[in-house]
Amino acid sequence: MQGIERLVFHMLQRDEGKKVETSSVFLKKVGVLILPIALQNLINVGISSIDVIMLGRVGEKVLSGASLGSQINFIMSLLLFGIMSGASVLIAQYWGKKNVEAIQKVFGMAMKIATCVGIFFLVMTMAIPEMLMRIFTNDAKVIAYGAEYLRIVCFSYVLIPITMTYLNTVRSMERVVVATVVYLSSMITNVVVNAFLIFGLAGLPVMGIRGAAIGTVVARVVEVLIVFIYDKTKNDVVPFHFSYLLMKDRELWGDFMRYSLPVMANELLWGAGVSSISAVVGHMGSAVVAANAVAQVVRQLAMVIAFGVSSAAAIMIGKVIGEGQRKLAEDYGKKFVILSILTGMLGAVVVLIARPIALAGLVLTPEAQKYLSFMMFIMSYFVIGQSINSTIVVGICRSGGDTRFGLFLDIFFMWGIAILGGMVSAFVLKLGVYVTYIVLLSDEVIKVPVCLWRYRSKKWLRDVTR
Repeated sequence: MQGIERLVFHMLQRDEGKKVETSSVFLKKVGVLILPIALQNLINVGISSIDVIMLGRVGEKVLSGASLGSQINFIMSLLLFGIMSGASVLIAQYWGKKNVEAIQKVFGMAMKIATCVGIFFLVMTMAIPEMLMRIFTNDAKVIAYGAEYLRIVCFSYVLIPITMTYLNTVRSMERVVVATVVYLSSMITNVVVNAFLIFGLAGLPVMGIRGAAIGTVVARVVEVLIVFIYDKTKNDVVPFHFSYLLMKDRELWGDFMRYSLPVMANELLWGAGVSSISAVVGHMGSAVVAANAVAQVVRQLAMVIAFGVSSAAAIMIGKVIGEGQRKLAEDYGKKFVILSILTGMLGAVVVLIARPIALAGLVLTPEAQKYLSFMMFIMSYFVIGQSINSTIVVGICRSGGDTRFGLFLDIFFMWGIAILGGMVSAFVLKLGVYVTYIVLLSDEVIKVPVCLWRYRSKKWLRDVTR
């Protein structure tokens, strides 16, 4: 570990002429943010993987049903993340200016939109669960299991926006520990409830996939309760009041929509792209679906620190831009790019270590194990590109209001190359699982040079506050 730290220090100190903050000071600031955020990401991966791990002990069809059913929540969460990212652009910069009233207004705007999104997804999922499942697979048993899962888990869709909006707001103001407590409590709740209901412990009925769905809903209720308690007892900066929902500011609303809409479109497009990849995979057989579900969980695990770097970049760079410290923001950008490379390499090591563990620990058919072994190898280089790209697009560019760049990237590279190419490979040329999977996951690698070019252009370095 000391060797890695010395390497980071050396790389960060190469350009003495532009250095405006010592590397040790920078790393201390980053560490305060990255460690709790990375822990939150790890806990969130645990929450999303609990159903996969436990249902993987029940059967392949059940696992596939829950995995594909969770794509609905995935799309909703990405749309919410787009709203939150747009809000964070303004909140972080206004936090640098210590303009609390503007933060309150943005807080209220984000909460209203996010809540409406949650209600829409709840109603849609309750009404047409089977139809939604048919988007991702044509296997009748998987559709039935997925619909059963969705009919219960959809009640969590009105709770998730409340928690996400609140925690995103306080995190943009450098309050990051509360989210760790919230998500850790949620994960523990989910594990306990799942164990009792999925497997029928302590004399309870064996509920299988329905038990997993109930566990998720209960965990989300716990999240909201902890947020409420924290807000009433600990939040002395911007405690939530319903009056925020009634605040009006035409100019600030225009700014919010200007920076949020491209991000919402970007995240929705990216989420739809990931779901399209799952749909392509879903039509190649349940063994491929089960293997991909496990591979995606491992990818999320490998990216926890990298996503922490990305979030820390958005908070720190946004704040100093709001403070008017342009040179310091530029210096932070350079250092975060270097950290993204190192954390991407670390993520690749995690994937390779997890590969034999996943193969030995889950109940999969020989065919699914063969696919999983290959997919994990592909993930080992995929996470390096994703680490670099997420730090530049989500962390650096969005912190300065450059929210359209990511939208261009996903339209051209994800949809125009990876997804279109994957569909052609799978359904036209019929090149098989291996070639198709490589094509479907190619975008994060070919995005890297374009992202580095955008970073070097400094077009992201803007103060968007009034």
